[in-house]
Amino acid sequence: MRLLRIWQSAVLTFCVALTVFLCTGTCRTKKTWPRCFSQEELRKRLTPIQYHVTQEKGTESAFRGEYTDNKEEGTYSCVVCGAPLFTSDKKFDSGSGWPSFFDLIKEDSISLTDDLSYGMHRMEASCSECGAHLGHLFDDGPRPTGKRYCINSASLSFQSKNAGPEGVEPGGATGQSASSSKSDL
Repeated sequence: MRLLRIWQSAVLTFCVALTVFLCTGTCRTKKTWPRCFSQEELRKRLTPIQYHVTQEKGTESAFRGEYTDNKEEGTYSCVVCGAPLFTSDKKFDSGSGWPSFFDLIKEDSISLTDDLSYGMHRMEASCSECGAHLGHLFDDGPRPTGKRYCINSASLSFQSKNAGPEGVEPGGATGQSASSSKSDL
C-alpha cells in the first residue's frame, strides 16, 4: 500500500511538471532569438500594454486595438524589433475584434508554437527575430490560405504606404503612431 502511494505521488509530480512545461508555450528563451533586448530597455521603449502583450504573452481587449479597423495601405511590423510581418492587402475583417491577416510577408517571419493555456490548444504566433508574442494562428481564414493570424495591435507598428521612410511624412514632419507614444493607454 505504501509503495502504491509513492508511485501515485511520483506520477502526479510528473504530470504537474509536464503540464507546466507544455503550458509555457515555447522552450526557447529570449536570449536565443536573433535579436535580443533587455527588459529594462523594453520597459522604457514600449507602452505598458505593448510590454504586457509582447513580453508577458498578454492580450489586448477585443475591438480596442489601434489597428483593428485600420484600412490604410502599408506594412505592419513587430513593435519590438521592427521586422516586417504583414501587408495591408493581406488584412481582413474577421469580426474577432483583433487585426486579422491571411498571409505573411515572408513565410519565416513568424515562429509558431503550441499554446495549451486556458484549457485549449492554439498556435501561438511570435516574431521570428525577437520572440515577441504577437497573437495566434487559426485555420478558419479566407482563401487562398485558409489561415487567420489573429494579432494584437499592441504588438504591431504600422508604416503607411504614403509616408516616407522611417516614419517621415511626405511634408517632412516625423510621423509617430499612437502606439509609439508612451503616454497613451
